[in-house]
Amino acid sequence: MTHKPETLTDAYWMQHALELAAKGEGLTRPNPPVGAVVVRDGAIVGEGFHPRAGQPHAEIFALQEAGKAACGATLYVTLEPCSTHGRTPPCTEAIITAGVRRVVYGCVDPNPRHAGRADRILRRGGIEVTRPVLEDACRTIIRPFATRMLEKRPFLTIKLACSLDGRIADRQGRSKWITGKAARGAVQELRRAVDAIMVGAETVRRDDPSLLPRPALGRMPWRVIVAGRNRLPLQAKVFRDQAANRTIVMVPVDFPQRDQLMARGIECVTIPMSAGHLSMKAVLRELARRGCLHVCCEGGGVLAQSLLKTGWVDQLWMMYAPMLLGDAATPAIAGSGWQLNRAPSYTIRHIEPLGQDVLLVAEPQSKRRKG
Repeated sequence: MTHKPETLTDAYWMQHALELAAKGEGLTRPNPPVGAVVVRDGAIVGEGFHPRAGQPHAEIFALQEAGKAACGATLYVTLEPCSTHGRTPPCTEAIITAGVRRVVYGCVDPNPRHAGRADRILRRGGIEVTRPVLEDACRTIIRPFATRMLEKRPFLTIKLACSLDGRIADRQGRSKWITGKAARGAVQELRRAVDAIMVGAETVRRDDPSLLPRPALGRMPWRVIVAGRNRLPLQAKVFRDQAANRTIVMVPVDFPQRDQLMARGIECVTIPMSAGHLSMKAVLRELARRGCLHVCCEGGGVLAQSLLKTGWVDQLWMMYAPMLLGDAATPAIAGSGWQLNRAPSYTIRHIEPLGQDVLLVAEPQSKRRKG
């Protein structure tokens, strides 16, 4: 394998490692997606990414492909190599054994117990270490892992497809399709990157969504239904299709259809109530316990507001279609809202046209923690 660009910089090779890491998004739970490249004499001699928990890490695949050419080469990896025994041996041992001359990594391990440990081990082994390189991009791709590691909860994205006046369904409750084909394609990419897709019971009743990435490309996220005390349609796709065993219904202790759902093999998880609704923090902690790194909420407006009130929303994906639906249509964020001086504030990180629609990605300027 040869790959010789005109400019051979650390950033160039790290960018290639990031592209490899992206191939593992949505597959590695509860591990982070990581990519690695072995470069010798200005050419790639080995590359790899972490495909699934329990399988070798990115560095191991890259070193195996490089073989003897790894001796004296430079290893580029998006995340500090692991230095402890887990499901697999530490990558630092394999790197030293392979005779790698130099290791360049993108960002430090977010686990405080491991951060910088690989540096010390590799340097003691006579290996030159350079970091960070493309640190922001390398941190971004592992943000879900870091959030679960440090905050004991999943990284949370809310995705809403709405009209220019912020409506997610017309006055008769119809929402298919507000946005066009290109926007729906972007949603499928997001679904392939997450570990769970969450909706409220009303979305199941109104839209009967499959909540599956199409094509799946090996991804099979959990489908999470946040139910109140009202009945769910048992004929819905999420309860009867080939992925029904990946559906979880979060319910109060007195949910009336628990026995019917469980008889069909659908898992029901009891969640405590908070202020008359299921505790969203308890829901998210339950998903973190299952190894979920990244959860995407796809509606509706009541659920979106409940999640926003937790202060745990990390990212908003707002897809705007060039139409107006008016005051009687369903709002993207339900409820009474916030006073101007207490309204959640966001920083716009990305704007992208998608056909006739527009994707806006925003992140909170600060997170207010509430009980």
